[in-house]
Amino acid sequence: MVTLKVLFWICLFIVFYTYIGYGMLLYVMVLIKQLFCKTSQAPILPDDDQLPDVTLMICAYNEEDIIREKMENIRQIDYPANKFCVMWVTDGSNDGSNDLLKQYPEVTLVYSPERKGKAMAMQHGLKVNKAEYVVFTDANTMLNANAIREIVRQFMKPNVSCVSGEKRVAARTNDQIAAEGEGLYWKYESTLKQWDSDLYSAMGAAGELFAVKMSDYREAPTNALLDDFMMSMLIVKDGHRIAYTSKAYAMEYGSANMYEESKRKRRIAAGGLQSIWWLRSLMNPLKYPVVSFLFISHRVLRWSITPFTMLALIPLNIALVALNAGVIYTVIGILQLIFYAAAALGWLQTKTGRHGGLLYVPYYFLFMNVNVFRGISYLRSHSTSGTWEKAKRG
Repeated sequence: MVTLKVLFWICLFIVFYTYIGYGMLLYVMVLIKQLFCKTSQAPILPDDDQLPDVTLMICAYNEEDIIREKMENIRQIDYPANKFCVMWVTDGSNDGSNDLLKQYPEVTLVYSPERKGKAMAMQHGLKVNKAEYVVFTDANTMLNANAIREIVRQFMKPNVSCVSGEKRVAARTNDQIAAEGEGLYWKYESTLKQWDSDLYSAMGAAGELFAVKMSDYREAPTNALLDDFMMSMLIVKDGHRIAYTSKAYAMEYGSANMYEESKRKRRIAAGGLQSIWWLRSLMNPLKYPVVSFLFISHRVLRWSITPFTMLALIPLNIALVALNAGVIYTVIGILQLIFYAAAALGWLQTKTGRHGGLLYVPYYFLFMNVNVFRGISYLRSHSTSGTWEKAKRG
């Protein structure tokens, strides 16, 4: 029974630390740093004629339906036109994307007739790029007008070679539970990214909006399922920082439904496992004392160990209750039962098309962890290719 108790509390601690404890600890560490270290003021941008050249790169596959909306959004961006290059890299697109993009004189169009995946498309575009700073964004995400200026401001901070903007998720309808769950997740994730950045460096950037300094750029493997994450973390591995800013944000609609959202989560989970292996040297606390703490706490546990410990808690709790190990195990068992019952009710509501309300919180949390297991299978079948089927948005 002692062994069961030890295993139970280890599993419970890992689950608690991953999703709650790490955020609490990180918040305290940031407060201590701000208390004892002088907080530098936000850098002041130079005059427009002194701003650096920037390329905004959009890697796209068959995005004809969204191009006009995206270009209208780009034309609203506040940055000097003579220092701003808009580059579209169409990766094997066979719709009308190329013909449509040729109608925009400000667009530099880079076309590959064969679809090779986003990582290869990025590399193709970067061979044409001439600017020191490249901002990557997706075709279906809309940027705020000051996004580029705020990203350039972050590059003025010491040792910053990558900047991650904020991802915001919108729902077209009130009953779009996939968008609600994803939006709630990203609000919490954005908070952790900000604290990571405040302590030392954000742990990776999302493809919806991030930027790199080309003199410190490192190519991601062409078969990377999370090319944006790998590209940004290779910069961290070289000793540079990723700055996070919520003042530059990308807005997109959530997945059309939970089936489409599952496509995303499976790929992200698979890419997470793939990235952990490639970046395993970052877990060495002797070489990377701060980064290893952030990387393991924020990424490694969530993408690998924690879903398994969460699953193990069920049989361990049942066994300890059956052995009359103590009231505490009965209480925790009841709490587990309530959680899974709430998640099941949330799932049933999505099946009936009704608004999930508070029930989507446990449902989406469980949904994310289940897709980690599905991601293992996905990785086996997609480990040699950087292409994937994109999820349909709402």
